[in-house]
Amino acid sequence: MTGPRYTPLVAGLPATVPFVGPETQERARGRPFAARLGANENTFGPSPKVIEAMASAARDVWMYGDPENHDLKAALAVHHGVAPANIIVGEGIDGLLGYLVRMLVGPGDTVVTSDGAYPTFNFHVAGFGGTLIKVPYSGNHEDPEALIEAATRSGAKLIYLANPDNPMGSWHGAEAIQRMIEAVPDGTLLILDEAYIELAPYDISPTITTDDPRVIRMRTFSKGYGMAGARVGYAIGATALITAFNKIRNHFGMCRISQAGARAALADQAWLAEIRARVETARAELGRIATENGLTPLPSATNFVTMDCGHDGNFARAVLAELTARDIFVRMPFVAPHDRCIRVSCSGAADMARFAKALPEALAAARGGPG
Repeated sequence: MTGPRYTPLVAGLPATVPFVGPETQERARGRPFAARLGANENTFGPSPKVIEAMASAARDVWMYGDPENHDLKAALAVHHGVAPANIIVGEGIDGLLGYLVRMLVGPGDTVVTSDGAYPTFNFHVAGFGGTLIKVPYSGNHEDPEALIEAATRSGAKLIYLANPDNPMGSWHGAEAIQRMIEAVPDGTLLILDEAYIELAPYDISPTITTDDPRVIRMRTFSKGYGMAGARVGYAIGATALITAFNKIRNHFGMCRISQAGARAALADQAWLAEIRARVETARAELGRIATENGLTPLPSATNFVTMDCGHDGNFARAVLAELTARDIFVRMPFVAPHDRCIRVSCSGAADMARFAKALPEALAAARGGPG
């Protein structure tokens, strides 16, 4: 008796995941975390109007969701001043990245990203047989010029850039991003991941021009709008590229309840403004806690603060392990030299207090003292 016959590509890939979820860690530990500060979730939650809309939509969950996402696309089009034909909705940015890579990357095709940038994109590229070229960061920032140079040299089909950046929280201004778009070589597409844009300074994103075939912009309801568990993302791009998604996307992938929640979230910009204010307060508090404990908080345009622990990756991993032992869930960058840092999500006062109590103990234990 034989089992399934995997493709050679799949047979040769490791069965790994880019992130070990907090639930998995809690099961392994045998107890829950006291503060969930590692997944960059918006712990302040969605607008009450979102919850009301989703609860109402639950009565109709016996129906499939609209496969065209018509009402949500229409609302997004008005919000951004573009046509619905320039928008594709999908299962979070992760799902849209998977569709895009499937459309454009075959075995041996080259893709350029930053070494240590958001790893889910890399998993999609590997899953379709692409070849990754990784460019080092410039300090704590991704390097647009180096990404363009690598793409030009290699003939890459895709360039991936997150602005603001995960995991460092850094950002480039609109002029720098526009210069990068203008420099994209023929036949290459820039993926501009703007997952955190609603929490960033207002002047970091260039004007959306939907007739430019060199760039596709990806956004999400997971961060600023507080709907990570609903899995709603969208992309804005040239009509021909957006239309091509219909060749391969899961047309019934979007839940009816999630669509209703996203429409309500978009309509409640006052709540988003409140979230921006809460995040700014939490960023300042995390900065204070870091500085008070001898760590260096890096400037952030996101809902997390990356903290330089001042030593190497082994020390930062020890700090992370000691925080975990004290029921505080945080994460850290994967790649040196950024793995000298830990990354802590913004949250409310109670979570900030728990982190403030645990951090000095974790640092002391990581240094070999009493924790």
